[in-house]
Amino acid sequence: MFARKIHVEYEDNGLQIPCPLKWLDSFSMRNFTNASIFDDTLPVSDGHMEIGSGVPLDQLREAMEDWFRRKGYLPKDAKLRVSAEN
Repeated sequence: MFARKIHVEYEDNGLQIPCPLKWLDSFSMRNFTNASIFDDTLPVSDGHMEIGSGVPLDQLREAMEDWFRRKGYLPKDAKLRVSAEN
C-alpha cells in the first residue's frame, strides 16, 4: 500500500531542514485534513514519509504547505519540498 518513500523538507534561509515528525503526523490525521486522497500517507520519521501510488506529489506538497502554514509550523518565507527517495 505505501509503495513510495519520500523526503519532506523545508527551505529556510538557504538551509534544507527535514520536517519534524510532529508536523507530518498532524497532516496525516484525516480528521484534520479531511482529504481522502491523502489517506495513504504514513509518517515514519523526521523528513520521511511513505505514501501510496495514488497520492499525487504536487497536490501533497501544496496541501502540506497550506496545512503547515495554517498551523504556524512553516515560517512565512519558507518553501516546502517533497521529493521521492532514490
